[in-house]
Amino acid sequence: MSDNLLTLSGVHTHIGAYHILHGVDLAVPRGQLTMLLGRNGAGKTTTLRTIMGLWRASQGRIAFGGQDITQAPTPQIAGLGIAYVPENMGIFADLTVKENMVLAARGAKNASQIDGERLQWIFSLFPAVEKFWNHPAGKLSGGQKQMLAVARAIVEPRELLIVDEPSKGLAPAIINNMIGAFEQLKARGVTILLVEQNINFAKRLGDTVAVMDNGVVVHAGSMKELAEDEELQHSLLGLAL
Repeated sequence: MSDNLLTLSGVHTHIGAYHILHGVDLAVPRGQLTMLLGRNGAGKTTTLRTIMGLWRASQGRIAFGGQDITQAPTPQIAGLGIAYVPENMGIFADLTVKENMVLAARGAKNASQIDGERLQWIFSLFPAVEKFWNHPAGKLSGGQKQMLAVARAIVEPRELLIVDEPSKGLAPAIINNMIGAFEQLKARGVTILLVEQNINFAKRLGDTVAVMDNGVVVHAGSMKELAEDEELQHSLLGLAL
């Protein structure tokens, strides 16, 4: 059995007339946190949306746990144990925090049917979710909405968590809180794939890294090695970590 929970092999994606991904090869090792880095427009978000079936791969193969999911519909992909937090967070602004959580817990018809022990653990990770439990989600701050988005994704056990830019626009204190939450998720054996622009965030959390440019992965390896190699950082990202 491969140690990679998710693999993309030669994946191409077209959106209308535009050819966005040009043969992406990506491996996400089981139980690790993989950072997906790259300049704006490199194809990172398109890669995540293609994994989830929101955009369809026009060529190549996507496998999850050894199962081919390349042409699977999004609900089926989610049903395999993959949770996706998009960059826009995707919360339901007119519903309360509680109602957002109940909707995400597919086995629950009301809050009392959510696993109580798991809910208390989520409250310990994101106290704002408990504090604003009965408030409309649309009234939350940006950081609180991001916490709710991740909380929804983990309200049920997931094998793979995919998150697009979790630290975007957040205050440093909230970023530290988010880092702590991902560290706890890793400790529980959850495999995580993160797109991130905050380099300090990537450096502190990443086990492995893949760097994209122009719709392909141009570098893959250890996050620690990339963080310690300034020349490689400049050549790949145009910056120093």
